[in-house]
Amino acid sequence: MKTELAARPETAAPIVALLEASGPGPAGEASPLERARAFAEPLLGGEMLDTGEEALSHADGVSEILLSIGAAPSMRAASYLVYAGDYLAKPEEVVSKAFGESYASLVTHTRKLVQIQRAAREAQVGEEQKAVQTERVRKMLLAFSRDLRVVLLRLASRLQTLRFFAATKTECPKALARESLQVFAPLANRLGIWQIKWEIEDLSFRFLDPENYRRVAGSLDEKRIERAQGVEGARCALQDELKAQGIAAEVQGRPKHLYSIWKKMQGKGLNIERVFDLRALRVIVPELRDCYAVLSHLHEHYKPVAGEFDDYIAKPKPNGYQSLHTVVLDAQERPMEVQIRTRAMHEHAEHGVAAHWAYKEAGAKGYAGVSAVGDFEEQVAQARKAVLRQLLAWERDFVESDAGQTGGAPAVFDERIYVFTPQATIVELAANATPIDFAYALHTDLGHRCRGAKVDGAMVPLNTPLKSGQTVEVIAIKEGGPSLDWLNAELGYLQSQRSKAKVRAWFNALAQAQTVAKGRELVEKLLQREGKTAVKLEDLASQLGFKSADALFEVVGKDEFSLRNIETLLRPVEPVQPEDEWLAKRYSRPGTGGAAPKGGVLVVGVDSLLTSLARCCRPAPPDAIGGYVTRGKGVAIHRIDCSNFRQMARTAPERQIPVTWGANNAAAPSVYPVDVMVESTDRQGLLRDVLDVFAKEKMNVTSVNTQSMKATRGAKGDTAWMTFTVEVADSARLQQVLRVVCQVNGVRGARRK
Repeated sequence: MKTELAARPETAAPIVALLEASGPGPAGEASPLERARAFAEPLLGGEMLDTGEEALSHADGVSEILLSIGAAPSMRAASYLVYAGDYLAKPEEVVSKAFGESYASLVTHTRKLVQIQRAAREAQVGEEQKAVQTERVRKMLLAFSRDLRVVLLRLASRLQTLRFFAATKTECPKALARESLQVFAPLANRLGIWQIKWEIEDLSFRFLDPENYRRVAGSLDEKRIERAQGVEGARCALQDELKAQGIAAEVQGRPKHLYSIWKKMQGKGLNIERVFDLRALRVIVPELRDCYAVLSHLHEHYKPVAGEFDDYIAKPKPNGYQSLHTVVLDAQERPMEVQIRTRAMHEHAEHGVAAHWAYKEAGAKGYAGVSAVGDFEEQVAQARKAVLRQLLAWERDFVESDAGQTGGAPAVFDERIYVFTPQATIVELAANATPIDFAYALHTDLGHRCRGAKVDGAMVPLNTPLKSGQTVEVIAIKEGGPSLDWLNAELGYLQSQRSKAKVRAWFNALAQAQTVAKGRELVEKLLQREGKTAVKLEDLASQLGFKSADALFEVVGKDEFSLRNIETLLRPVEPVQPEDEWLAKRYSRPGTGGAAPKGGVLVVGVDSLLTSLARCCRPAPPDAIGGYVTRGKGVAIHRIDCSNFRQMARTAPERQIPVTWGANNAAAPSVYPVDVMVESTDRQGLLRDVLDVFAKEKMNVTSVNTQSMKATRGAKGDTAWMTFTVEVADSARLQQVLRVVCQVNGVRGARRK
């Protein structure tokens, strides 16, 4: 392990800095590690874990693994207290009194996390759900652990368990090995604990696929330690060469591990001879120009392998990754991959969206592994440095505090919680979600029928906020729907927007069903009144232009569609002769209509239902008039001098008919609308004065339209144009009134339009 750590110093650097921040207690006092082991030894001695390990030996192994990555004694002490808690009646209370609240919190969270992982591992889920379940376990490891030191303890514990199965040559359960490969190794990778990641991967590979493990191991000419020493020699040699060239470079090296070699062989379809990065170096330089200077030196002093050079600086990968990749042969003709990048490129590759775990674990180019789900990877990439810095501060406070209390807890992953079904399936929910949210997350119908819930076996109110790690059981009725109270935010029944939308959709569907039922009842009653009960409702809706009968019922139920439309459709319509055809026949043969005057002349006012006064010329007695038979609107009456009438008469002379004014009733004379135009100099009170004239002359004004025009240069005052529509019984009388209007102050002229 020491050799591997030296071969690639940057892999452990963040975690070493994180865990070396604290040290022994004050002089003369036993360190936390010594006290914790002495406390746990009588409790763990002779006890066995469910994996078959001795409890005390397992705790010793976890402590040694934490030491190998530079853990402080305080962190190593927790490894004993966690397992001692399994043999205490009130572990949190006892550990709190003896070691402080921080240790008690670590013990509680770690023990709970172990229980959750065990339940998830034993859950009976289908093959299609295993990938989702695995990803949720990954997320839960960070989201549930409010202090991420819990995760470090779990990583070390899992590695120690795998070492136990390897050392004793006993069969490792497949579920445990699979969980180690799919959950713990990627988690160690995300936290930058490379040596734990590689060892977990290699051991899991050994237990899951022993045949291929032995084949890959046998294909390698050198043992791992020999390869590591070879890489270290090449690293030192290249660093010295670059220093002699005046290039300030940091050269890092690491041997390839068995599982990593196997993934590359499978992902790219390569033989072991074609895996060139069994021995790999990485060169980090200050400036961009130094990258190409190092590349030039390599190709000048080492033999490059043809076709194995990639310039990702000039042409970055889609995720922004930049580096120079080349493969050269060393003095023993062994291939060695070299990556060359600036410090900024290295930071981006290690901590940005192009981080090693982000682009390889996502299954790119056929690599094995579980693909990313959701935005969790991006969130971890952005928060990674900050999380490690927070852990460093918590660990330092933990040692320096006399009471051993930190109270620190990351909020990075507090937006989601993870709970279990009774079958141990993990369900992801929003923070503070309730049992009703949980029910809707499982199935919409189950949410509608939810009437109670048990959390960890105890009945709770439906608005109880859930916490990560709890097991939730829904109590539902056979039939039913949600309550309107669930949508009341003050009552706190729902936290998820998705759940709220489902409840609203249920009530909307209920209201629609009631509207459709009301409309159906109205339509069926109408059919009964009309004696048309045999009519098919779907056919009726289609004839009315609706896609379905329910669509018709809905608009009828909303009072948006009149039942008269249905009555009209159901009642047969008697054939009616077109009006223009009827008129043409009536007036083409004199004397054929009893209502028509002698000679077939239409009398305006007598057969008035058949006539309409043209708006273009506004005829009124005693104007000379003519009739024109329109299509569907009867006879239009125009003045003989109307330009529109003359044009229509030329176009269709057969439609022109003679008309005359009927005798006016002296008791109730008919009136006709006439348009009058008045031109005047604009002034205040002009409109009032003109209207006074019409009022005195007893002429009713039905509408007024005025328009003012600015005076041109040299003219006196602005010009006002006024159009009046007045009702007259005789147009001759109108001329007398217009002469009076012309006498109004400022009026220049008044005429009939």
